[in-house]
Amino acid sequence: MAETTHERVGEQSVVHRREFDARPEQVQRAHTTAELFAQWMGPRGSRLRIDRFEAHTGGRFDYTVEAGGGEAGDGEAGGEWRFWGSYHEVVAGRIVHTWELQQEPGRPTLEVLEFRELPGGRCALGITSTYASKAACDAMVESGIDGGMDEDFERLDEALAQLAR
Repeated sequence: MAETTHERVGEQSVVHRREFDARPEQVQRAHTTAELFAQWMGPRGSRLRIDRFEAHTGGRFDYTVEAGGGEAGDGEAGGEWRFWGSYHEVVAGRIVHTWELQQEPGRPTLEVLEFRELPGGRCALGITSTYASKAACDAMVESGIDGGMDEDFERLDEALAQLAR
């Protein structure tokens, strides 16, 4: 099973790294195709409601993760988390976007995703998340976002395996 690493770099940024058993184009497609994105974004037992998904340079997105009351057996109480943002650059091997969380409006996060080819048709994904302030970065790190991202990427592994069939 692949491992996601999370490294604090500076006061406002975290770098996440993960390798996938899929080509970079496939991993990027899973980030830019609404139907694929909905298969892996959010915790197990949740549903993704997409209101807007324009994954191209200059496009926008708006989606809500809807979690039922602990259906996944993880003790979660359920809830909704709405995210919206803009795509600043979507080109082969790279996505740059900003996003905001409804519960924390006015605190945009800048993310740069880089999809690198590895031997054997594999992909290394690097994500640099830069938060609006040191306090916002501290809060995100303390919230356990790493565990949520790990679960998303496990689900992405599963979605990519299905695509390969």
